[in-house]
Amino acid sequence: MDAAVTTSPAVLILLGPPGAGKGTQARMLEDKFGLVQLSTGDLLREAVAAGTEAGKAAKAVMEAGDLVSDEIVIAILRDRMAKPDCQKGVILDGFPRTTVQAKALDGLLATSDQKISAAISLEVQDAEMVARISGRYTCAMCGEGYHDTFKVPAVEGKCDNCGGTEFKRRADDNAETVASRLTAYHAQTAPLIDYYQAQGVLQGIDAMGQIDAIANDLQGLVRGVMS
Repeated sequence: MDAAVTTSPAVLILLGPPGAGKGTQARMLEDKFGLVQLSTGDLLREAVAAGTEAGKAAKAVMEAGDLVSDEIVIAILRDRMAKPDCQKGVILDGFPRTTVQAKALDGLLATSDQKISAAISLEVQDAEMVARISGRYTCAMCGEGYHDTFKVPAVEGKCDNCGGTEFKRRADDNAETVASRLTAYHAQTAPLIDYYQAQGVLQGIDAMGQIDAIANDLQGLVRGVMS
């Protein structure tokens, strides 16, 4: 693990459409720099299971069939970022998705004199996303990601990370659904690129190459941010 030191916890945001590799790269950054990947979906489930105040509020909303409000998500994020394992910094995966959420996040960070260290855009070509997403699958035990073409286990049928032998694919990883998700991304999330560009924290990474090459570029960028 790199021994990079920063005066306050780093707050990194990974931007990019479905299939851009955000989850894979976030896990590699965790290992390299001691950061903590925070996925809002996982945080919601953890908060509900733990029975925190924000978790109870989220549970009531979800049981009613409604979407969890930005206020609840921010409260859950605040609780999680206050834990000791986040002292070196966090990588936000899946949040913010809109400029409204980005402003709410800025407000949260301001309460502890923090700000976004870098918003990193994983730049990809839409046409390539269909092939990339339709071939992906994960280890059912640890969640390590694989792909039929781009990343297969070193030993067929066995996870490189945990040795598990069961894998799963998302039912919605098909061309039609991917196209719909890309449309939603461009309409709702891509404006964040302009938002963070205006703040001077936007960084771009070409995410169309090999995973290790992308990781090398991304880690160099993060090393500079944290130095």
